Amino acid sequence: MRALVDSMTGDHPARCVLVASNDPIAAGLAHAAARGIPTAAVEHRPFQGDRAAFEAALLQPILAAAPDILCLAGFMRVLTPVFVQRFAGRMLNIHPSLLPRYPGLHTHQRALDAGDSVAGCTVHEVTQVLDDGPILGQATVPILPGDTAQDLADRVLVQEHRLYPAVLRRFASGDKTPLIL
Repeated sequence: MRALVDSMTGDHPARCVLVASNDPIAAGLAHAAARGIPTAAVEHRPFQGDRAAFEAALLQPILAAAPDILCLAGFMRVLTPVFVQRFAGRMLNIHPSLLPRYPGLHTHQRALDAGDSVAGCTVHEVTQVLDDGPILGQATVPILPGDTAQDLADRVLVQEHRLYPAVLRRFASGDKTPLIL
């Protein structure tokens, strides 16, 4: 999130109108607030598994901010088809694997366990199928001998911070051509 917010300056075609989180102590909220960007925290726990009610509460600040594009970053909640459909073609996510390999969780360990020689990250459009939307960009990193899942995660995160802002810039300009770094 920080890399996205920090990239939206100068001639960037997008501006951040809201940073929202389901974690009221997420560091990104303080970072955004320090930059004068409105923030909202809608904790999911009080909704006790009622995703529709959680999403209704989350929609309030989002709709009030009237974004053209939603960028998910570190948002570890599965969104309902109704929510996703509302923002179809306008919601992006970053995932720490080279999709379609390793959707879901534990991506780095799964790449290590499979004996892969490379790993990476993917920015994709969000669709109703988890981690399955059109790919807008990917960046790779080598898997080195002796790597742990954390080692790999650290290297992939560096690429995430390069890839997501670059893809957002293109997407906000109307360019959906996949970017490969």
